[in-house]
Amino acid sequence: MSILKLEPAVKDYLWGGHRLVEEYHVNYSGPVCAEAWVLSCHPDGPSVIASGEYKGKTLPEYIREKGRELLGSSCRRFEYFPILTKLIDAKENLSIQVHPDDAYALKHEGQYGKTEMWYVLDAEPGAFLYYGFQRELSLEEFEERIRNNTLTEVLHKLYVKKGDSVFIEAGTVHAIGKGILLAEIQQNSNVTYRVYDYGRIGKDGRQRELHIRQAKDVTRRLPPSRRETDYPHVADCGYFTVDRLFLDGEHSAKISGTVDSTSFLHILILDGEGRISCGEDAMPYRKGDSFFLPASSASWTLEGSCDALLSFVRPPRSCR
Repeated sequence: MSILKLEPAVKDYLWGGHRLVEEYHVNYSGPVCAEAWVLSCHPDGPSVIASGEYKGKTLPEYIREKGRELLGSSCRRFEYFPILTKLIDAKENLSIQVHPDDAYALKHEGQYGKTEMWYVLDAEPGAFLYYGFQRELSLEEFEERIRNNTLTEVLHKLYVKKGDSVFIEAGTVHAIGKGILLAEIQQNSNVTYRVYDYGRIGKDGRQRELHIRQAKDVTRRLPPSRRETDYPHVADCGYFTVDRLFLDGEHSAKISGTVDSTSFLHILILDGEGRISCGEDAMPYRKGDSFFLPASSASWTLEGSCDALLSFVRPPRSCR
């Protein structure tokens, strides 16, 4: 097969809403759908193939059966599948958190660290993200503000709107604010160190665990620098490259590309409807659909109207 349509794993975290079900056609019957892991080989929530002869298999099972060659030559440097892609609906604020880099995470957690990017799909008026610090903090001030619950006073508020993107390197303190819907493309990791959680109570009736010691080890206590990319790249680093694709259905209603031997391609449909084809495979698409195209799948075509994110892994020498 040249096109694998994927069904996501779903997470019902307490801060989530229900827009992913209502607007992005995520198949889930629970009251809270906080995250949909639309491209995942992570054991905490693998994606499942939704159509064709491999329907019902998880994406990791398919890769084990068909071989790692379908990931492409650019992925040989990674021990595990490199990317995890999510849709996230923040009805309430997420915790203030930080992710470790690869060296720390592999040593202490047995999985990759997490560098990630956010692409904002919708945001209520006045919605903002926490993104790094306003100024440099000493370790002593960092510890003191964690103890007295004043950390948010020195965090940088980044007000966002639909179409904004933010690149978040490992070690950067951050949080998604309430009223924001976004797509997240990240390293294949589920390591998160909470620093502050507004005193919220989890499903077990207790305050959720904080990870202060680990956060002190990995946090960069400096203001972050915004990372610039060239169109059509929304993000471009050694772990993943993300491009935005837009068809208005009138002046532009068809686009083609090629999946060569260097990398698989993931296509996430953010809006619109139409038809996707690759090789002998073709199927309709709509808002929220997730497609995995193995390396060397040759030419693909999207027809109709769509706003989409295309994710792949570039060769090491061309990453920056």
